[in-house]
Amino acid sequence: MERPAWAPKGIDISVPSVSRIYDYYLGGSHNFEVDRDAARKAMEFLPGLPKIMQANRAFMRRAVGFAVAEGIDQFLDIGSGIPTFGNVHEIAQRADPEARVVYVDHDPVAVAHSEAVLAGNDRATVVAADFRRPREILTSPQLRETLDLDRPVALLLVALLHFVDDSDRPQEVLEQLRGALAPGSLLILTHASGELMPAEPTEGVTGVYENIRNPLKLRGKDEIARFFDGMEILDPGLVRMPEWRPDIAPEEEDPYSFAGYAGVGRTA
Repeated sequence: MERPAWAPKGIDISVPSVSRIYDYYLGGSHNFEVDRDAARKAMEFLPGLPKIMQANRAFMRRAVGFAVAEGIDQFLDIGSGIPTFGNVHEIAQRADPEARVVYVDHDPVAVAHSEAVLAGNDRATVVAADFRRPREILTSPQLRETLDLDRPVALLLVALLHFVDDSDRPQEVLEQLRGALAPGSLLILTHASGELMPAEPTEGVTGVYENIRNPLKLRGKDEIARFFDGMEILDPGLVRMPEWRPDIAPEEEDPYSFAGYAGVGRTA
């Protein structure tokens, strides 16, 4: 297997990565054949998977724009993945050149490519860390040098929590993260849901992710809503992704775009 020149040393390019599969769905080039193979297998069951990922990104862009309009100028994007066009720092800094962004991912390719994209941007950085270990994120020098946690922060968990099993206590982790943020901070979240997908194809997709040791946890709306416990869920509430403050009429969206829930909450 040929190793691309951009691939960081020491990573096993024979093992698929969720971040690189996501990059492939979005039309990116920072993925390996093993990632493309897993993605194609999943798309045999749900051909519209790229549309689902595009809907996630579109929601993220709308939510970041909303956050800036609300006076938020600090962003913490956990599970940020591999940068493609229209990242958080591009959206936020276009609206507010003073906006500061910290990306967090545990995939070495995502981290390395983020470092390259952010070179020369002194208001954006990346941390190599995992959502499941919030203390590593919150105490990282990059975060401490970039964000002021005494002021509101927008915490983004876009297309992340459905890769975190209940056994990893995502609610507790999220409470630790939120507890470190100032009042008035925002939680920007999307989550895939089996309630919004046909059962048989969904089982096929979850089987693919199970095989690559990144199982999907497709929670229902009530379970997802609990991630906002103790927060004010802002209008229009927890809704299907294209329905959150849409730019275009939801009925014009691809049906696959509705396969996940999206919401924004504010801390008291």
